[in-house]
Amino acid sequence: MKFFIKYTILIFILSFSFSCFKDDDDSISRSSEIKDFIWKGMNFAYLYKANSPNLANDRFESSSEYQDYLNGFDSPESLFESVVYDRQLTDRFSRITSDYIELEQQFSGVTKTNGAEYNFYYVPGSTSEIFGVVRLILPESNASNTSIVRGQVFNKIDDQIITITNISSLLASETYSIGLAVYNDNGTNDYEDDTISNSSETIILSKSVYYENPIYKTEVFNLDNENVAYLMYNGFIADYESQLNIAFGSLQSQNIQHLVLDLRYNPGGSVKTAAVLGSMITGMTSGVFARLQYNDDLQNNNTNYNFSSSLALGGSINSLNLNKIYVLTTGSSASASEMIINSLSAYIDVIQIGTKTVGKSQASITIYDSPTFQRQGASSGHLYALQPLVAISVNKDNLVVPSAGLEPDIEVIESITNYGVLGTIEEPMLAAALTAIQNSGRFEADNNGVYPILDTNSFIPHIQDMYID
Repeated sequence: MKFFIKYTILIFILSFSFSCFKDDDDSISRSSEIKDFIWKGMNFAYLYKANSPNLANDRFESSSEYQDYLNGFDSPESLFESVVYDRQLTDRFSRITSDYIELEQQFSGVTKTNGAEYNFYYVPGSTSEIFGVVRLILPESNASNTSIVRGQVFNKIDDQIITITNISSLLASETYSIGLAVYNDNGTNDYEDDTISNSSETIILSKSVYYENPIYKTEVFNLDNENVAYLMYNGFIADYESQLNIAFGSLQSQNIQHLVLDLRYNPGGSVKTAAVLGSMITGMTSGVFARLQYNDDLQNNNTNYNFSSSLALGGSINSLNLNKIYVLTTGSSASASEMIINSLSAYIDVIQIGTKTVGKSQASITIYDSPTFQRQGASSGHLYALQPLVAISVNKDNLVVPSAGLEPDIEVIESITNYGVLGTIEEPMLAAALTAIQNSGRFEADNNGVYPILDTNSFIPHIQDMYID
């Protein structure tokens, strides 16, 4: 990986800083060996190293002091959490995994899923019971072969009432049933008087290995003699850049004047792929799309990601050459999705429609237990790896995505009683974008102002990573 090739000298310096230590790695237990890797990996690359005193280069005066420090933690995970800076606000996203193979598969769009995604809400009047609404069904998945549809409400899993405390374990089952329910807003906009009643229908869902193409849906609408493209894009996955380019080639051939880019459920992904998408939208072939800035020790690695005219694996980029786009977002839109908005807004008009985004502008990289922290040469004794924040992204004007998220220009909250059909002109968020394109007045959504408290992505580690290829 380019990131580590550039670090050769720094790795030597890091090794030199430990030269006062006796090299007794062979005598360290497996647990201590993993902890040693965690500390050195975080000391090397962590974005907030300067804010975490125990990661300072001069933190330890001897190898015995260092070993005592490592032994003071009962697990690799507890050591990792101890050096993460301000977990609740600043760094909500750095992660450790005990199975990097699963992590790598996830970054390639390979997961084990039943194909149904949900939003979760508190039951009206309760602070513990919750219910779900089906928000997305992945094509050719197990869920797509059942009767489940977007917008269905359910309040039981395996015949158990869903609560904030049991939801994670219930969703973890390989196979489970959801008990459908009927939601009634009682004809008012007051959420507290809404009710949910049981139905007798259940749907059984089973997980399997799934390869997700992030290009979920494309449509073209003719609006006042202009062609409007709609693209729902659910993940910045480098392996599917060619397919994304083909989709833009098809749109390009249809003489598109406007683009509605639906990122409402897109948790992020590859920085490089975000830059490629930027070129597909604007037609720009040069100039700074985004900048990544590293910790104080790694300033020489600060990197510009530029617009491009060609794909990494060859072939010209198909572009719409637009100077204005409409982007649909929710509280599930994160990292590279936010980068698109932040980076393109320095060049073209970006109209954001929906609800506030997550607020993640930091990028991460996978760090393995090897002499260079790369995958090659990784320890054969364990599968631990780190996915820490290592850089913060800014646009060409050095503006960062606010940690509180990007606020929409036009707010549309997905309504529990009217999720709509994705890609149709009646779906509320797309309808708002089409109204804005027609300049026919500000769209007033029919929603009750209730935001989800959790969604499917809440239970998938690393899902909101913006990673460096």
